[in-house]
Parts: sequence; C-alpha cells; structure tokens
Amino acid sequence: MKIIQILTIVVSSLVALNSNAAVKIQQWQTSTGTEVYFVENHDLPIVDLSVNFAAGSAHDTAEKSGVAGITKYMMTLGADGMTDEVIANKMADIGAILSGDFDADRSGFKLRTLSSTREQTLALEVFTKVLQKPDFPEVVLAREKARIISGLQEAETQPESISNKAFMKALYGSHPYSLDESGEVDTVAKIKREDLQNFYSQYYGAKGAVIAMIGDLTREQANKIAENISSGLPKSVVIAPIPPVAYPTKAVEQRIVHPASQSHILLGYPGIKRGDPDLLPLYVGNYILGGGGFVSRLTEEVREKRGLVYSVYSYFMPMAELGPFQIGLQTKKDQADDALKLVRETLDKFLKDGVTESELKAAKANIIGGFPMRIDSNGKILDYLAVIGFYKLPLSYLDDYNAKVASVTTAQIKEAFNRRLKAENFVTIIVGDAAK
Repeated sequence: MKIIQILTIVVSSLVALNSNAAVKIQQWQTSTGTEVYFVENHDLPIVDLSVNFAAGSAHDTAEKSGVAGITKYMMTLGADGMTDEVIANKMADIGAILSGDFDADRSGFKLRTLSSTREQTLALEVFTKVLQKPDFPEVVLAREKARIISGLQEAETQPESISNKAFMKALYGSHPYSLDESGEVDTVAKIKREDLQNFYSQYYGAKGAVIAMIGDLTREQANKIAENISSGLPKSVVIAPIPPVAYPTKAVEQRIVHPASQSHILLGYPGIKRGDPDLLPLYVGNYILGGGGFVSRLTEEVREKRGLVYSVYSYFMPMAELGPFQIGLQTKKDQADDALKLVRETLDKFLKDGVTESELKAAKANIIGGFPMRIDSNGKILDYLAVIGFYKLPLSYLDDYNAKVASVTTAQIKEAFNRRLKAENFVTIIVGDAAK
C-alpha cells in the first residue's frame, strides 16, 4: 500500500510540475523570412508542426468569396503528382496525421508524426509537397465545388447557419469579416483552377508565414525542417493588412421567418483585437457575464431563474482586427421577446454595476485553476505557439498569463466593458420570429 501511495504522490507531483513548468519558446527567422517558434520536448517520440499563412477568408473578395477556403482545402487533395488518395495512404502507412485550421485571418496546416528518422522523413516529405507544390486538379475541384455548394444550400435551411451568417453581415457590412468562410452558392460555382493558383501564389509566400514546432527535436533539427519548408514557398510580396472595422452607428434588429420551433437569437458588437491590453479584463469579465457556463449571470438570470432559454452564452473572439463580441440564445418562439428583453436587461445591469469582488475571485480561481489543462499536451501548446507567432504576441505570453489574470480588478472590467461595448448600437438577429 505504501509503495502505491508513494507512486501516486510521485506521479501527481510530475503532472503538477509539467503543468506549471515554463514553456521555453525559441524564436528565429529562416533565410527566406519565415518566422519560427519552437519548443523542444523529448518526453515523447513525437513531433507536432504547423504552418500558418495570412490567407483566411478575409482575403477573399465579395465577387470570389470561397476562393481562400477552397485553395486551402485543395492543397491537401493533390500535390506534386500525388492524388488525395495517395497522400492519405502515405500518411496512414507511417501513422502520421495531416490536419489544419481555417478562419477569417488564417489558413493553417498541421502535421503530427513520430520522430523516428524514417517516419519523420516520409511525413515531412509529403507535408512539404502539400505546401510547396499543390496541383489543384480540375477533376477534384469540380467534385469539391459540388460538395461545397450542396453544403451551402443545406445551410440555407438551418436556423443556426442563417443566424450566424446574418449576424456577421449585419455586424461587418462590406468589411471582409462579413464574408462566409465557405463562400456563396453563386461565387463558388464560378471559381476556376486559375483562381486557386493565383490566390496560392499571392498569399502562401515565405514572408509572413509562421512555422510552429514542438516535440522530439533539437534546435538544429528544427531549423533544418523550417528552412526546407520555407525555401520552397512562393516569393510573394508583402500581404496588405486586413482593413480596420467600423463600429455600428445605430442599433440594427433583423427578424427572419423560419418554421423551426425555436428562435435562434444573436446580438453583439465589434469587440477586440489580438494583443489588446483590454483582452484579459474583458475575458475575465465575460466569464462572469456569459462565458462561465452555469456559473455565469446570463445562465443564472435567463435560464435558471426564469426558464426562458435552452442555452445562453457570450464570448469575445479576438482577431487581427476587431473580432465580434456575441451573445447567443435559443428559446421557444413565444418566449423569444421576453428572453431577449431579459438578456438586454442583464447586460445593461452588468455594464452599469460591474462585477462584485466575490464574482471576480471565483472567476479568477476557475480560469487560473483550469489553465494547466490548456497546455497539458504538445498539440495544445502548438496551437498557442501558432497564435503567438501569427499575432506577434510576447514570447512570455503563456508564462505571464496567470499573473495577468490574477491582477485584473473589478474597476478594470467595468471600465473596459463600458468603453468597448455600446449596447445602444448592438446588432440583433432573430431567426424564427413568432410574430411572423
């Protein structure tokens, strides 16, 4: 029994040590100007790698909406003469995983592979060809366009998709953040192989790309991999930044008829950029408002006390420019107006009175206490490395996080929320209007 207890204590100590240990980030540039962020970790014989480009949907145009997303996806479906089936089989044969991310700001590719020489070499060979030599085969493009158009047509019938799309359009107007990541039925239908080739050449250059790596590598090995990837990328010009977001000058409310039994409601305002000093006061404050699940005010007031909604939440989505602050809820159609009124009242009270010291203490405890779970795997740290690199955040971001959360005050939260959010100019979307 004593041996088991000792082993349990040792394991628990190691877990605690690893969870709280500083993440030592090494940073440099390749010879072609690609930024590299690397964490050396030999605990497991695995390498996690990502490459991110400023090639998200905000770099589309309204006339060719969907090009960015299709370009990114098609890169994994044919490269240097390899078909999508060959790429998938090569990865499966060595136990490697090819994946990625895509949003308005970024297009990202990920690779997980064993660090053993054979497996790592073969995985990197395929991964590098995907990034450097995409084929954009015509037959595959036709197939994928048909699939995407079918998905878009299906989304046009779903209340959640309808509300999200209408919200972003109402919030951002003609700004590229309003563009749907998947494009539109009519724009996708017109996309040609030449559009993908042009987009790739313009937005997938070495300069501006960010390589993140973590795992069973030395600095020298990581540098060799980064040089090999970046040296074969297009020599494109510097990409123009995403234009600034304009704030709404008046309230907008849009009610959309839908046969669903529930009303889907979204309301919000342009929120915050990555790296803004207000980010943590807003994040901690929003945990109390609507980001903390069942312990949040919105859930307590609208769901628990009144039973008006099935779910209610709020969040800030920081982006290169002002990402959205959004409150979302679902409720029975005949309760929609009452629920929306109560949400607005709860928000107004939050802005007027701020948060209490006891609420702040509990929120900090939950956020800080949960932080080790956010960096408890190489994959999670890789995602942070990519964000730190892409948005030019301090290398000490992870090390400073808990201390900065702990330093947030009630006054900072109230001041930041009232300066950033103008509730009188909120955009509101109601899909499934009971009155209609």
